[in-house]
Amino acid sequence: MDYKIKIGIVEKETDISINRQCELLDLNRSSLYYKKRIKDDAREIKEDILSIYENTPFYGHRKVLVGLRNKGYEIGKKKVISLRRELGLETIYPKKITTIIRKEDKKYPYLLLGMEINKPNKVWSIDITYIKVGNGVCYLAGIIDWYSRKVISYRISNTMEVDFCLEALDEAISKYGKPEVFNSDQGSQFTSDRFISKLKANNIKISMDGKGRWADNIIIERFFRTLKYENIFLKRYENILELKKGVKDFIDFYNKERFHSSLNYETPDSVYFGTNKTKIPEICKFDRDSLVNSLLWVFVYNKQISQNTCIKEAS
Repeated sequence: MDYKIKIGIVEKETDISINRQCELLDLNRSSLYYKKRIKDDAREIKEDILSIYENTPFYGHRKVLVGLRNKGYEIGKKKVISLRRELGLETIYPKKITTIIRKEDKKYPYLLLGMEINKPNKVWSIDITYIKVGNGVCYLAGIIDWYSRKVISYRISNTMEVDFCLEALDEAISKYGKPEVFNSDQGSQFTSDRFISKLKANNIKISMDGKGRWADNIIIERFFRTLKYENIFLKRYENILELKKGVKDFIDFYNKERFHSSLNYETPDSVYFGTNKTKIPEICKFDRDSLVNSLLWVFVYNKQISQNTCIKEAS
C-alpha cells in the first residue's frame, strides 16, 4: 500500500489508538507529524549547490536536483540549471592526459592499499598537473606528505621533462629528510632511470598507481583541485612569472594558514611539525575504492576557463 494512503487511513478520533493503527499499517508514528521543510532562500540554495559541487563535481543537474530536494528545497530542473550557470559551475569530465607511459620502463606495485599512514614522512607522493597561462600551458609537479597534507616541494616548467620533477624531489629530501614510501603514477618521468635511481639511493620504497587509477594518488589530486579552484581559476595568470609568484603565495597560505577539515581544522604545517592542538585521525588501512566513490572527480581546464570567461564578460 502506498505510504501516503497509509497516512490518510489513520484516524485520530477512533477507539483504536494511534499506536495500534500504526502497528497494523506498518507505519512509523513519527511520519504522521513530519512536515517537509521548505527552503527557498536564494543564497541558501546557491550555498548548497556549491557544497554539492565541491564534493561531487561530476554530478550533472539531475543529480544536483535530487540532492537539493532531499535537503528540503522545492525547486525545479530549470532553476537548478539557471543557478549552476549563474555560479559558473560545469560538470567535470576526464582531464587532459599528463601521464605518458613508457612500456619498456619497469613498473612497481602499489603499496598503499591496507597501509596505516599515521605519521609525517610515512608516505609522500608526486604528480603533475597542467595550468593554462595566457595562450600557453605550464606544468606543475608537486610533492605532498599524505599524513599532514603539507606540500613538501614543487616546481613549475613549460615542458614535461624529468628535470623539474627531480629538482622538486631533491629539494624535498634536502629540506625534510626522506619518506618511507614514495608514490607516483606510471608516468615516464617517474619510471625513468634518473628518478628511480634517486629514490633507491635514499633507500625509499617505491609505490606506483595502477594503470588508469588516478584515485590511487588521491591526496595530491585533491591539492591540485584546491589550488585550481581557490587560486588559478580566480587569478587567470598571463605569464609564467605571475604564475610562479601566485603559486608560491598560495602554497605558503595552504601550508601555514588554511584549515583542513580532514585535519580537525588544523593546518598542514602544524600537523607536520607536531604543533597541532587536536588529535589527527590516521589514514588507516587506505581503501582506494572508497575514495573513488567519495571523490570521483577529474578535470577539464579549458572548459572551466571558457565558462569563467563567459561569466566575467556577462557581468
